[in-house]
Amino acid sequence: MSKLIMVTGANGYIGKHVIGSLSQLGADIIAVDRVCSSAFSDNARVRYVEGDVLSPEFNFESFDIVPDALLHLAWRNGFDHNASSHLDDMPLHYAFMKRAIDSGVEHVCGMGTMHEVGYWEGAIDENTPCDPQGLYGIGKNALRQAFFSYAKDRGVICQWIRGFYIYGDDINSRSIFGKLLRADAAGESTFPFTSGKNKYDFISVDDLADQIAAVVMQDKINGIINCCSGVPVSLGDKIESFIEEHHLDIRLDYGAYPDRPYDSPAVWGDATKINSILEIS
Repeated sequence: MSKLIMVTGANGYIGKHVIGSLSQLGADIIAVDRVCSSAFSDNARVRYVEGDVLSPEFNFESFDIVPDALLHLAWRNGFDHNASSHLDDMPLHYAFMKRAIDSGVEHVCGMGTMHEVGYWEGAIDENTPCDPQGLYGIGKNALRQAFFSYAKDRGVICQWIRGFYIYGDDINSRSIFGKLLRADAAGESTFPFTSGKNKYDFISVDDLADQIAAVVMQDKINGIINCCSGVPVSLGDKIESFIEEHHLDIRLDYGAYPDRPYDSPAVWGDATKINSILEIS
């Protein structure tokens, strides 16, 4: 018997890839977004629903079946870490997840970020204390706390995925990788850059989608789960390899921007839990 999973934000940067990964694992999917993509319109496993999950009018009673799991990826302005929407929308996200639980969804998985932690040096695990600095991290951290608090006494399987630095499908992203591609396409010969020495945990969006799908398809390993590579790589090395792999005719102008004082010299995810999940998937 296949698992029926509702995925919100299904047409987003990550969501489109997750739909493909879940489908490959044999899941049946209710793909929800304000505007739905036709990328998987020929896939009998995917049922598209256009709707705003943050609206009180979006309710689970309108479906003919309660999904086995909810994967809540929807979130606005993820690349603008100080957008006011991160705080304005947070209570609406909580209300939606609460409605799902109240409607009988027994497995709920939310999408978080390493920015919940704030400044940290070294590996981030599920017990790392959180002191988020930007509104994005503050909003996500508050949602996780509220969601876990509400669900803990209701017998709900709770999972919270922490994402790190994502690349791939870059022309559709607002990340540094997308900016670099657009600068090269515009004929720019140099790209203003920091020292490039800071180390981060990079993961391709395809690998991230596979990890997210593996997390929500199982219910033995729960709580906060890092979806990551577990390997710190310097930003300079990663961008230089990206330029080489994509045959870009542009060079980095090191030192054009100062390193931000609140950026850690090295931060990455502890991959212990996700590696265990991948072993059993």
